[in-house]
Amino acid sequence: MQKRPLRCPRNLLSALLSLLFVGPVAARTEIDSLKFGPTLSIEKVVVTTSRHASDPRLATLSPTLVNRQKIDQSLRPSLLPTLTEQVPGLFTTARGMMGYGVSTGAAGGMSVRGIGGAPTTGVLVVIDGQPQYSGLMGHPIADGYQSHSAEQVEVVRGPASVLYGSNAMGGVIHIATTRRHTEGGSLHLRAGYGSYNTLESALRGELRKGRFTLALSGLYNTSEGHRPNMDFEQYGGTLNLGYALTQTWKIALSGEIFHFNASNPGTVSAPLIDNDSRITRGRTALSLSHRYAKISGNLTLFCNLGKHRINDGYHLGEEPLDYRFRSKDQLWGASLYETWQIAPQSRLTIGADLFGFGGEAWNHFPGDNHNEPITDKTAYESAVYADWQQALTRWLDLNFGLRLDHHSHAGTEWIPALSLTSQLGHGSQLRASLSKGFRFPTLREMYLFPPQNPDLKAERLWNYEVAFSHRIQRLRYGVNLFYIDGKNKIQTLLVNGRPHNENTGKIENWGVEGEFSLSIGRAWSLGANYSFLHMRYPVLAAPEHKLYGSVAFSRGRWNLETGVQYVAGLYTELATAKSDATKEDFLLWNLRGSFRVMKILSLWVRGENLLGAKYELNAGFPMPGATVMAGVEIGF
Repeated sequence: MQKRPLRCPRNLLSALLSLLFVGPVAARTEIDSLKFGPTLSIEKVVVTTSRHASDPRLATLSPTLVNRQKIDQSLRPSLLPTLTEQVPGLFTTARGMMGYGVSTGAAGGMSVRGIGGAPTTGVLVVIDGQPQYSGLMGHPIADGYQSHSAEQVEVVRGPASVLYGSNAMGGVIHIATTRRHTEGGSLHLRAGYGSYNTLESALRGELRKGRFTLALSGLYNTSEGHRPNMDFEQYGGTLNLGYALTQTWKIALSGEIFHFNASNPGTVSAPLIDNDSRITRGRTALSLSHRYAKISGNLTLFCNLGKHRINDGYHLGEEPLDYRFRSKDQLWGASLYETWQIAPQSRLTIGADLFGFGGEAWNHFPGDNHNEPITDKTAYESAVYADWQQALTRWLDLNFGLRLDHHSHAGTEWIPALSLTSQLGHGSQLRASLSKGFRFPTLREMYLFPPQNPDLKAERLWNYEVAFSHRIQRLRYGVNLFYIDGKNKIQTLLVNGRPHNENTGKIENWGVEGEFSLSIGRAWSLGANYSFLHMRYPVLAAPEHKLYGSVAFSRGRWNLETGVQYVAGLYTELATAKSDATKEDFLLWNLRGSFRVMKILSLWVRGENLLGAKYELNAGFPMPGATVMAGVEIGF
């Protein structure tokens, strides 16, 4: 990377920060110019904050990267628990050892800085640049985000609506799937068995030969659960094909299909019988990309489909329901963007998105095999956006973005974002940003079930943020301060004695986030992150305090890691006229490790909640005590 002599700070703030965090600046000290240009391996780049691969230090938002090594070391089938540990400000709910489910009693809720919702509609999940959510219900399906096919996950904290549109008002979870980057092939199998008759297994194969790349994966997971009527079963697979047409043009085809059966036992105080879900979902995408010295771009066509079959069950003493809920949904679209390096220190990205989403829902009556329709709706969203990065001086960069987004049912939104980034020298950086986030109402909120309101408008918020980060050799740390002010939040109120969705809610959150990592020699590493969140208007599944600290050892045939997670002020129930709010505080201790028996064979073990803490993430759904999983890994 090009080096330039560090000039004297241009203002008092830079001077003070240099003294506090960097140390005395000698006349010959050098600073990274962070000049735009080709970037590094997948572990060292981000794409979520700018749509193109770039150095994390150029990010205009706050990204946390979780790479393939960290995902593998977690020894977990689902990505969400690992992300909850590794990302400050992000929290996800669970209800048992395996499986999140959908509908009544489901877990897998995601929130970033208190923005998310129940179900999650304020945090956008993206796989290889494609939005992932139910076209009818508008929320992601948590059981679809598995570790076996993920190469890297980028979690952006704060609105990414300029680039990703609706649902990205709280942040983005961007999952990059497995690609082989070197010539040759590999095959990797992990299988394990443990508490509550739980079995997890995943197979992944990769091949690169000349211009051709192939990645295949499959999984099968099942568990009886730690409570009666809490069975879970899941299976599925992914396929990624790539071909380099020339040195600058590439084409790729990807697909995934998965199915899961989930049973909901209900709350401890009100158990349910036969509350079962049968969910099948799939996605496919075709993309064409190019990369020249000063211009790069991508065109992606994608489609997601889902089929949901749900029995809402019944309580003890009640009669079984005579109907079953059914739905089909789809989300399809096209995304196009081009990035020009206008000058050595200036970059412009222009893009356009077109989405169509919707579906139909009905009640099926098995007795006489007839159907009663509930809804059949489709909506469209179209947008154009521009993102401009400009180096104003050797030490100050400007980023400005603007998006115009139109929803066929809910109107039009203008979304701006602005940030200034100062490179202070010696690996230090200071960034200030202002960005707008928004979320269009879902079809469920407008047209499904009694609270429906077709006149709903978009939720909106503004995020104000200051971030400082420092990297020096094997030490990295950063601190973020943020303030969020929002309005038009969709809430269900009683209107004339009936529930009705209204744009009446407000959002006012502020807090601080910190990250720290340190490598000690070749064998030891330390990591920690902390987030504090103050919510003037409390929401579910967003803790006031979240702390995670870990110690890892890797040497020879051994890989060991232990971590402690502390959570306090987690709302599982909000205050009502009849009851007070319910909060949870808990401490979890996890331990995992592996031993390589021979070149192709390793043994592994994972223990979670080893202190046996008693806690809930969903009200009425106590989490399991200490659990243990053990198994083998085979790799060629």
